[in-house]
Amino acid sequence: MRLRALEWTDLTTLASLERDLFGEDAWSIESWWHELAGRPRRDYVVAVDEADQIVGYAGLNLAGETGDVMTIAVAPTAQGRGLGHHLLTELVRRAELGGIRSLLLEVRADNATARKLYERNGFDVISARRRYYQPGDVDALVMRRLIGGTHG
Repeated sequence: MRLRALEWTDLTTLASLERDLFGEDAWSIESWWHELAGRPRRDYVVAVDEADQIVGYAGLNLAGETGDVMTIAVAPTAQGRGLGHHLLTELVRRAELGGIRSLLLEVRADNATARKLYERNGFDVISARRRYYQPGDVDALVMRRLIGGTHG
């Protein structure tokens, strides 16, 4: 697997993969265009396999000293091989290079796999947003990782 910058030609593939992974919570192709247009504040990376097929993606919102993990996803065929960790590590690296001191994300409270990934990578739950994900009334957990030597 290798990582590369998101390109506009990737957007149809990302929208399709997004629907497969997230169903009703998926970003539309229009949402992806909006994210791509948000550069340089938005920073996205895709993971491609040996056949140059997209098997994962992740993105950041870089804003001042606080950044947000916008999304991170791995195709079902590539799950369980550490790609999520690799993508998250790359986001943290990019955030640190961008001067980010605190990195935030939201995760569905019922997504145990993602929560474990974030916790293993230094993120702590700091709050909850009740009934954030609709339909379904699922809470969002807000998690934070301090980076760049920040403490407290």
